[in-house]
Amino acid sequence: MRRDDHATREARPRAAARSAARRAGRDEAGAAAKERGGIQSLARAFAILEEIARSRDGVGLAELSKRVRLHASTSFHLVRTMMQLGYVDRLADSKRYRIGRRLFTLAAGALDEIELVGLATPVLERLTRETGEYSHFAIRSGEDVVVVAKTVGSGMFQLVDRVGSVRPAHATALGKVLLAALAPRELERFLATRELERLTPKTIVRRDALLRELDEVRRRGIAFDDGEFAPEVRCAAVPVRDFAGRVAGAIGISAPVWRLSLQALNGKSAKVRAAAAALSAELGARAARGG
Repeated sequence: MRRDDHATREARPRAAARSAARRAGRDEAGAAAKERGGIQSLARAFAILEEIARSRDGVGLAELSKRVRLHASTSFHLVRTMMQLGYVDRLADSKRYRIGRRLFTLAAGALDEIELVGLATPVLERLTRETGEYSHFAIRSGEDVVVVAKTVGSGMFQLVDRVGSVRPAHATALGKVLLAALAPRELERFLATRELERLTPKTIVRRDALLRELDEVRRRGIAFDDGEFAPEVRCAAVPVRDFAGRVAGAIGISAPVWRLSLQALNGKSAKVRAAAAALSAELGARAARGG
């Protein structure tokens, strides 16, 4: 056998090994680049979701792209993928995007009533320390307003209530906040199926009067109950919002009318607003949303 043939046969495995190493290097580099691209796409998708969540009336593609600083085509492809997955919806009449139901389902699963109570209780305790009054947090359960967390103040003659109590929406500050947050169709359904029962001489029992009251609640961002549920009790309540700006519940204080004058109630309302903002922040709401 000639010497040059032998050398050629020995060189072939080494060349194959070098070629395989180069391919492996290219594969690793490609995988790393793909991973970086995937991370970048994920970050962009979340940025888009956050901007859509901030826009309670929806947001168009051009404005959305401007806010997240992406080319419109890039935003479109990411939004289209999220629409296919159910995380984003598009309003047919305006072509504006909003958060999809699947994201709400995920959020609801992660933030159940037990966790809500756990988040609300420390906020209520601080509110009670600052005001000296009974503090409570309520949510809607079907058509009912249910108190799910409470703390008792230090003053004399504290109100006695229990967690799980159902309160009439039209006659309580907590209930007015939750009614004011309903969509027009939901509010219409509520008024069609619920009697506005008179509980005290001050209870609002006329539909038109209640609608005007709810307009005021939306405008001021706070609701009051001046002896409308119990003649000897005054209350104030403020909406608590979640990450998408929806009203997740209402937080408020209550006290006997002889101790909590209207002037004192207005003064302590700032503490209630601060507590609502703190709990809203725990639920992921943006500070700019306010009460």
